[in-house]
Formats: sequence, C-alpha cells, structure tokens
Amino acid sequence: MKDKIIFWLNPDFTIFAIANELQKKFDSDFYAIIDITNKPKEFFINQKLIEFKKTWFYHDNINPNKKPDLEYLKYFEKKYKINLWIFAYNERLFYNYNEFYQFSTDQVLSILEQECKLFESVIDEINPTFLIMFNTMFHYDHLFYEICKQKSVIPLILNDARLGRRWTVSSIPDNFDFLPDSFQENTNLKTFEELQSLREKYDMYTTVTDMENDFLKSKTKMLMAAIRFLFFNDNNHRKTHYTYFGRTKLKVLFHSLKYYFIEPYRLYFINKNFLHKIDNEQFIYFALPAEPERTVLLAAPFYSNHLDMISSIVKSLPIGYKLYVKEHPAMNSRGWRKTSYYKQLMKLPNVKLVHPDVKSEDVIKKSSLVIAVSNTSGFEAAFFNKPSIVFADTNYSVLSNVLRLKSMEDLPEAIRISLTKKVNPLEFGEYLETILANTCEFDLYSFTNDFSNQFYYKSFLVDVPIPEEDLKLFLDSHHDMIEPVVDEFLKKLNTKEKT
Repeated sequence: MKDKIIFWLNPDFTIFAIANELQKKFDSDFYAIIDITNKPKEFFINQKLIEFKKTWFYHDNINPNKKPDLEYLKYFEKKYKINLWIFAYNERLFYNYNEFYQFSTDQVLSILEQECKLFESVIDEINPTFLIMFNTMFHYDHLFYEICKQKSVIPLILNDARLGRRWTVSSIPDNFDFLPDSFQENTNLKTFEELQSLREKYDMYTTVTDMENDFLKSKTKMLMAAIRFLFFNDNNHRKTHYTYFGRTKLKVLFHSLKYYFIEPYRLYFINKNFLHKIDNEQFIYFALPAEPERTVLLAAPFYSNHLDMISSIVKSLPIGYKLYVKEHPAMNSRGWRKTSYYKQLMKLPNVKLVHPDVKSEDVIKKSSLVIAVSNTSGFEAAFFNKPSIVFADTNYSVLSNVLRLKSMEDLPEAIRISLTKKVNPLEFGEYLETILANTCEFDLYSFTNDFSNQFYYKSFLVDVPIPEEDLKLFLDSHHDMIEPVVDEFLKKLNTKEKT
C-alpha cells in the first residue's frame, strides 16, 4: 500500500518545487493544503506538473463572520491539549502588527474553529503517513503541524540549521532529530580559532544582510507592481482572504507612502543615537529579534514583549554591568521600529543601543554574556567563548554553555550563574560537526529571490497569475539547487518508512 504525503504549500513555491522532484523518486500519493491568493490559485486548479490526489484551498474553508461554536473549541482544546489562545494572541495577522484591520474576538474564535474542523477532516479523510512543510510561520500552519503530530502523522519540516546555506529535515520546528543526549567531545575542531574559521565559511551575517538589503528595495519593480496593483488588479482577495481584510487600494497606497517617508526619519534617529563602536566596559548583550518573526511569536509566545523583557534584564543586572541592545538589521525592510520605542529603551538605566550595521560578532566578542529570545545570537556566542541565556527550546540549547530560562523570576540568578560559565570547544566542535554531517547545502535566499524576481515583482505583489510553462522552466533551471534538499527528504522518507 502506498504512503500518503500531505504538503503544506504557500506562495514562495519552495515546497512545491520539492514535491515536483519527489514525485519522480518516491512512489506515494500526494495531497496538499494550499495557502495562496486568488490569481495564483488558478495555477493550482489547472496545473499538470504534480498529480495531487486531492487539494484543499485553506482560504476557501474560512469565513470569519460565522458565529463561533465555543463548545466545539472547548472540546478541541481538551482533546488535543492545545491552548488555542496562544496561537491566536501571537498571530501577527490578528493583533499588534496588523495596521489594516482589527479582528473581533468572535472572528478570531470563528477562524480557529473552522481551521480545527478543516484540519481534522483532512487528516481523517486521507490518513496521511507524512506531512511535508517549511518551518511554520503562522498560527494556522503551526496548528496543522500540531494536529498532525497528535494524529501520528510524521512531520518532515525544512529547518534552517543556523549555519549559512545549511538546511535539515526534522520532525520538530527549529530543532534537529539527530542530536545526541550528550557529547563525547570527539571532534577535529579543538580550538576557538578553528571554530571561528568554520563560522566564517558558513557565515550567516552576509547571507541575512544581502537578503535584507535586497528585499523590497527595487524601485523599478515597486513601480511596476504599483501600476499593476492600482490599475489592473481587482484586489478581490481582500474580500475572500481574511489575511487581506482592510487592504483597500487606497489604504495600501497610503501605508506604502507613509513608510516611504517615515523610514528615513527613523534611520536618521538611529544613526544619531545608536552606538557605532563598542565601548570597553563590562556589558551583557541582548539582540533584538526582527518583528514579526516565528522565533518569538511561535517559539517563545510568552516573551513577545521585548520592552518588558529588556526592563526585566536591566533589573537583573549585577552591579558594574550595562546592557547593550542591538537593533536587528532585518528591521530595515520593515521601516524600523517607532522612535518612541527606541526612546523608551534609552530612558532605561544602564542601557545602550547598538546600531544595526555593527556586526553581531563585534558586540559578542566584547560582551560577558549573550541573552537571546531564541534567535541566532545565542548560538553565535559559543564561537567566541561566550555563554548565553535563551527563553525557548532551540536547536542549540542542548549545549552546556546555554541556559534555558523557564521563568523571568529566575533571571537574576541565571545571569550570575551564566557569567561564570565557559564554552567547551570540544563539545561545541562535536555539535557543529554533527550538524554538518546531517544537513545539506541549499541557498534558499537565491531560490526565493529568483522566484520573487520572476513572478512576484521582487515581492511587491504576489497576487498575480503563474503561467505553468514559465514555472516549469523555472523549476527545471533550479533543479540542481533544489536536489540536495530533495535528497534530505528522501532519506527521512525511506528511513521512517522502514521503522
């Protein structure tokens, strides 16, 4: 009997490209849930590249204006032991980050109810063996992952390994399946110089910086997208997709113009008030995560208020230490944070703000301790013999130099303990060699950038038709790029099929 694989497909087409190659190498029945806007939806309705036994369009099944069934939601929470408000409150589309529409409580609960019923019915109907998806980004794909896991569907998730262009397939978001419970310190990487040399080879900073400097920066593509959106796009998905509620053409135009003029002012404030060079003094380093991002909203849902977090860290500082807070360079593409937010941070005692252009490694080298929500700065700290504290389970929190904080009340003691820790280079070296041996090289940025450039006006407009022949040519031309990732999925599929 054939295995059944259900794919979660979204607008960047990475998982579609993987499915396209997998069908040639793994004999199974394919199904898909598709999260897409109206115009590319036509491609999925008519496409012949992949033979899906059945597909479900996520947004066709969600109507936020239905009255929610609270009894069903109570039953669902009890059955799956899932707290649905954790998913809802931290959803970037519902609260805090949505500048176009304010959802009512009943609308949010109605969306959750319909999602739960849809996902349960899909799994019950086809009884899939595997789920293949990219690392979860929104409440709804993460909810589907959680339900699949509890219904014994094997998740295979494409995860970033936190080393430049290295990716893995695992059953847990933001984590690895292959790490041992302890390390035997059997490694060829024995010194911090060797560790730092490996870091330079798999440099994340350059990859992220190149991506952010390029994202939404092409004025030509922006103009082309604006013309198409304003004069040739019906914008109907704002009525059919709750994720686009409130996005009238006038509001979108006003929003874009607002950020076009506000961003230089905010950058001027940053340039004037943030440190460009690191002082020679004792300090603890906190790297602000980009917002909104899954590393906070999904991985650390109770630590999403960074202003409160930083205030708590300041209260926990030992005498003689300052707190250096660095803005994330990715906020460049999001118009930076409000200057009022930065001013609140500047009012806190013993806090200094670091310019986003300063390399993270330059701050880490001079710091005594790194504190991170769950972002990569806590991982990078180990390369420079610096301990770290994190607020969520991460793929590097298994290291002895990393303290996973469970309660903010424990932070003062956690800081004191962590300041006495040192990184064991042999442990970290074995950890890195284990990662490299169990991951593949994949330049996701180049793949998604090429796709966005060809089909989505450099990400300025995604509600556009996708011609099948053009997509086929694109996938053929990127075959060599995607093949290593496909092989990683095949390893997992073949291994788990035998167990």
